[in-house]
Amino acid sequence: MSGGGPRYERFEKEKLEPEQFLLDVRKEKIDRVVSQRTRNFTVVLDRLEDSFNMAAVLRTCESMGVQEVHVVINPEAPFLPNSRVAQGCDKWLDVKLYKSFAECREHLKSRGFQLYASAIREGATSLYTLRFDTKVAIVLGNERYGVSDDVLNAVDGTFWIPMKGFSQSLNISAAASACISRAIAWRDEHLEGGSGDLPPEEALALRERFYVLAIKQRKRLFKKQP
Repeated sequence: MSGGGPRYERFEKEKLEPEQFLLDVRKEKIDRVVSQRTRNFTVVLDRLEDSFNMAAVLRTCESMGVQEVHVVINPEAPFLPNSRVAQGCDKWLDVKLYKSFAECREHLKSRGFQLYASAIREGATSLYTLRFDTKVAIVLGNERYGVSDDVLNAVDGTFWIPMKGFSQSLNISAAASACISRAIAWRDEHLEGGSGDLPPEEALALRERFYVLAIKQRKRLFKKQP
């Protein structure tokens, strides 16, 4: 599911010359965003049930340059991120839905990803010891139950977020923010060229897609700047 869902796909298929409709400042912004996008770090959401949390995680991913989000659907709670929280960020993302974690894992493993689940358990490592110089997917679990046994039995490892207070757990959206921020900061600090990693062909395709999506907001974009 590209561009956040079917409602955006028709925009991506239209044959336009978007440059003529966009201000230079908007094109520069899109180009800068694309240059910082990563597909080598991603997030897997395992059976979330709260629409606010769904949206908050998507917004964090988009704001930090994570292009893909993989979602294992909760059969009792459809994946419908709250639009007021998402603020349209899903249009810029590749959100992929799966009926099971096994299906999700197979897809990511075929692309060379290592998968690490957030879980406080014996043998789990600190988030701060993880490296993010290879393809890494972090799995975040259900608000009440955490990641499923299917996840724990199939991932390459588990990690926990070190805490210094009395609280020993975080809301899923807060945990996602902490993990994603850490991963992107690590990549910016340790990788030559920073966290962005799209090859030229993918960057060009994504830029063209973003140009088209941005045109659909032209009434707002062309308002007089303060």
